[in-house]
Amino acid sequence: MNDHSYVHRLHAGAPGKPILFVLHGTGGDENQFFDFARRLLPDATIVAPRGDVSEHGAARFFKRTGEGVYDMDDLARATQKLASFVKDMTVDHGASHILGLGFSNGANILANVLIENGLFDASVLMHPLIPFRPKANRELQGRKVLITAGERDPISPVGLTQALAGYFTGQGAATETEWHPGGHDIRPNEIDAVRRFFEPYF
Repeated sequence: MNDHSYVHRLHAGAPGKPILFVLHGTGGDENQFFDFARRLLPDATIVAPRGDVSEHGAARFFKRTGEGVYDMDDLARATQKLASFVKDMTVDHGASHILGLGFSNGANILANVLIENGLFDASVLMHPLIPFRPKANRELQGRKVLITAGERDPISPVGLTQALAGYFTGQGAATETEWHPGGHDIRPNEIDAVRRFFEPYF
């Protein structure tokens, strides 16, 4: 396993079809969204990496020093690693489009790869938290982003979620938001929104 790799699950899809990376939340693993992703895009290549950071035994993609307080050096390391992993896997499988779906911590690392690199053609960020001002990136022009969130989410406040959506819109990304009245949990309307969002890649 090279420096750019992760422990991961893989379903090799049909040639010339999209590749979908699914990224778990804190305490999840490569199984959390794998079966959902296979049902969602059955012909696509599905890649589900396991975060390489352990927080009291819970897998994550980057370190933090407290709730909502990120270790920015480790976030930079993790962002570079995931971007390299995505590029390598995409080339290996000859994918037509690069798609991403992340929840909570997985959404945060996916969002930061977008902020730094663009890279993903279409991304679903489920309950993301970006507690800093992202840099401008022209690579986001024309990319597609769906953000799903809870109106009473204690981990991902409404104001920061709205600011992130505004950031992507301001960079020229086609940005959608889907809200539910609950907290840091996934509701059926979010799943329906994800299905609609990925329909062009079926």
